[in-house]
Amino acid sequence: MKKEETIKIVREGYAKVAKQGSSCCAPADTCCGSTGKAKDISKFVGYSDEELTSVPDAANMGLGCGNPVALASLKEGETVIDLGSGGGLDCFLAARKVGKSGRVIGIDMTPEMLERARENASRGNYLNVEFRLGEIENLPAADNTADIIISNCVINLSPDKPGVFREAFRMLKPGGRIMISDLVLTKDIPDFLKGSIDAYISCLAGAIKKDEYLSAVSDAGFQDVEIIDERKFSLDCYSDDPIAKAVINNTGITAEQLKEVADTIVSIKVKGVKKAGI
Repeated sequence: MKKEETIKIVREGYAKVAKQGSSCCAPADTCCGSTGKAKDISKFVGYSDEELTSVPDAANMGLGCGNPVALASLKEGETVIDLGSGGGLDCFLAARKVGKSGRVIGIDMTPEMLERARENASRGNYLNVEFRLGEIENLPAADNTADIIISNCVINLSPDKPGVFREAFRMLKPGGRIMISDLVLTKDIPDFLKGSIDAYISCLAGAIKKDEYLSAVSDAGFQDVEIIDERKFSLDCYSDDPIAKAVINNTGITAEQLKEVADTIVSIKVKGVKKAGI
């Protein structure tokens, strides 16, 4: 698929997710698909009960594959940018850590997601959080804006991952850092899945090999790039996921074949630093 077509497909797909509140990008042993399972998914990938009860319920959509805020070592007064902020869960958790003197900017390309996130921000009275419409390949923020950039299971959806990391590097202040949770591959998935619209929306077709992903981070200028956590991904729970059902129905892949594909996918947490003076 061409870049413009891919972006359009992902935007339309996640507009539906924003309205329905259901999809899955979670690692092994989770139960995916329905809004009622969102808390279970989020707890498995690293969120605590205290974190989940501290934010508006609608902010947690169970879409993540990690908890980047927990590993970001946020400080009072820092500026945080969240790439692909969805319902705002990570933004709201970050807002608590950076305090009133800090600032959190969530960026998402789906108007329906932004509407949901802004409603959540109003409901929770988050005065230090704002949400902006924009594509992560062309971010609506000035150079040297952020102390840290976070993202949770979103960059895998981009058709231009090197471009995303170049943009992240541009927006970071010297000495700034990234903390990214995402999905990568240990080997290539079948070509027919790479072209599947539903597989793309369900976080499968957009993922690239782990080494390629890390190279994109380093090539953008980041140093001290390191995977600090890695887990196997699973599709066992996809029997209840409407997007996964669409993947099976529209591609002709069997559930067993889809499980084999899942065995090539891992969830990783990656950090990197923009050295001062660069």
